[in-house]
Amino acid sequence: MPFEPIISVSGLRGIVGESLTEEVARRYAKAFAEELPAGPVVIGRDGRASGAMFAEVIGAAIAATGGGRRVFDAGPASTPTVGVLVRDLQAAGGVQISASHNPPQYNGIKLFSNEGRVIPAVAGQRVLDRYRAMPAVADQRAAGAAMGTIEPLHDTTSAHLALIEKICDVERIRSQRFRVLLDANRGAGAVLGKALLHHLGCDSIVLGATPDGAFAHTPEPTELNLAGVLREVVECGAAIGFGQDPDADRLAIIDEHGRYIGEEKTPALCVEHVLRSGLRGPIVTNCSTSRMSEDLAGKYGVPFFRSKVGEANVVDKMLETKALLGAEGNGGVIDPRVGLVRDSFVGMALVLDAMAARELPVSRLADELPAYAIHKTTIAVPSAEIPRALEKLQRHFAGVASDLLDGLRLDWPNGAWLLVRPSNTEPIVRAIAEAPTLGEARDLCDQAAGAITA
Repeated sequence: MPFEPIISVSGLRGIVGESLTEEVARRYAKAFAEELPAGPVVIGRDGRASGAMFAEVIGAAIAATGGGRRVFDAGPASTPTVGVLVRDLQAAGGVQISASHNPPQYNGIKLFSNEGRVIPAVAGQRVLDRYRAMPAVADQRAAGAAMGTIEPLHDTTSAHLALIEKICDVERIRSQRFRVLLDANRGAGAVLGKALLHHLGCDSIVLGATPDGAFAHTPEPTELNLAGVLREVVECGAAIGFGQDPDADRLAIIDEHGRYIGEEKTPALCVEHVLRSGLRGPIVTNCSTSRMSEDLAGKYGVPFFRSKVGEANVVDKMLETKALLGAEGNGGVIDPRVGLVRDSFVGMALVLDAMAARELPVSRLADELPAYAIHKTTIAVPSAEIPRALEKLQRHFAGVASDLLDGLRLDWPNGAWLLVRPSNTEPIVRAIAEAPTLGEARDLCDQAAGAITA
């Protein structure tokens, strides 16, 4: 019996040939297309070796839906670029073929609405219900079904680049002639990343520019995985280094000394720059993101809101509050002036603009941010026991401000907080704590584990 892929309301992912097969992709794509309004569909992929195969299968399934539908194949393209293309081409929806930061043997499918955003929960649930109720789907090409057209897109970057150009001072950045190292790690990031850095007048060094999925290192852009890139930033004399995940919706930053500034500070650097520049509006992050952005919102007197974890939830809250910026702590910045998708290119442009505006190195900009430390761990808890586990935590931390927006979050007056929320795929809860020091953050996670397992 085949393994089931990991499925959420916004998409699925799995090991190619095991939990993610051509038949699964075909059935899921058909379920999605049958829920869409009339109009074309955009397909992109992050460069993994299996991506072209899945693009062909998914494209055929969508093109055969409803008597024939037009499909635009963007080839290797970042996730935020697919969102921009959906809007620019007035498409009914989009599909990004990507397993994000997962290892090479994985791939996945992410769904977009006609707004160019990750499909919201209600619409995603309808797709999921239709997929689960659907029998096996034959290869439409072999079955002779009525087919629409599948057309390659020859220019996938111009629309996205034009939008990014509007949110920064291009001439100011060009005047600095920054040397920039971009590690695309043979994902989709260099497709637009090279063009963007060239447009901004940077002297760029791009690692892994070919989007073929032959990753030079584990694809998640963590400090450990980017160890070799940290050294290269120093060796080539770069003013800044950028690390992307394969579908380029996440951005990690490396300073001129080869220090890993990381993903949590990416949104905070962007929030600080945009608010310092005089723009005003609400800021939204999910409830597991560093409180740096919340502190910055308070500093500049703008509203701050939290959402449940998940990009679709952040976007929902952004639309509800008419937010200026949104973010998740994995380095994903969402700027509605460009799109409603986490966007590493937005992060790159805004951070370079901040460096140019203040004529300061990125190390100084990062050191000016509110200082916190984050610790993360997991605690084994059977699914049926999770409500009781959260009750234990509330009793243990009695008197601490709490909310149940997404799991249990506790907040202390000194800025420390603890979030404990169940995994969607494993019999565990994930605990994440932030505090003024790493020792305090670890202690909160240890207390949570002790209270739950007592």
